[in-house]
Amino acid sequence: MTSARQPGTVLTDAFASVGGRARLSKVPQVTALFWIIKVLTTGMGETASDFLAHTVAPPVAVALGGLGLAAALALQLRVRRYLAGVYWFAVIMVSVFGTMAADVLHVGLGVPYLVSTIGFAVALAAILAIWYAAERTLSIHSITTPRRELFYWATVLTTFALGTAVGDLTAVTFRWGYLLSGVIFAVAIAVPAFAFRTRTLNAVAAFWTAYVITRPLGASFADWMGVSHARGGLALGTGLVTAAWAALIVILVAYLAVTRADAEPAGR
Repeated sequence: MTSARQPGTVLTDAFASVGGRARLSKVPQVTALFWIIKVLTTGMGETASDFLAHTVAPPVAVALGGLGLAAALALQLRVRRYLAGVYWFAVIMVSVFGTMAADVLHVGLGVPYLVSTIGFAVALAAILAIWYAAERTLSIHSITTPRRELFYWATVLTTFALGTAVGDLTAVTFRWGYLLSGVIFAVAIAVPAFAFRTRTLNAVAAFWTAYVITRPLGASFADWMGVSHARGGLALGTGLVTAAWAALIVILVAYLAVTRADAEPAGR
């Protein structure tokens, strides 16, 4: 699924003219590898968060996650164009911290998964509404200004927290388990793809719908691989799963960094 440019919107191309100069897009083109790496980051973020929470004191884990997120976003906002390593590092840290945010609400504050799911869904809708009111577009092809990039990352962070809550809701509250939840989300992500192909859903709506679903999709399968047999998993351990998924991410991101296969071509 790709997020196609919409005619009539302002700055929907990868470049925007600012002070007579073209500004490069700060996000990658949406390719098959984009979705594969995105799913891998969701799973890695889930198990990395759990691993940290069980290795160090939870407040320390949250603090480390917050510092890592701040550093990653500061670096991403500082660069002038899309760089695969910088961008995906930011996504990974959003994944880790987004998981922690959802877990703190449930484990730390006792908020039911259903309530946190609704809360994050409302927050996401509000961010998208404010973004559209300010910029008149939600297209990822328009991420060429600092303000739009801030809206983008606020949206991404909220989708990760929402997806974490949804995944835990189905696996724990609904008692579907992690494997069945993963299979269901794998089927669910085909819905916006099909709707986009049949033109019953526009590109922007299809993209953000699929983006939200990738979170519980990857997290469910990663949890299934990491948790104990008693919880219906493969009992590989969160540390091993985190390391294995991280290795795959590094290989794929290194390929993109070298080939720049997902970067907007210069001079276009």
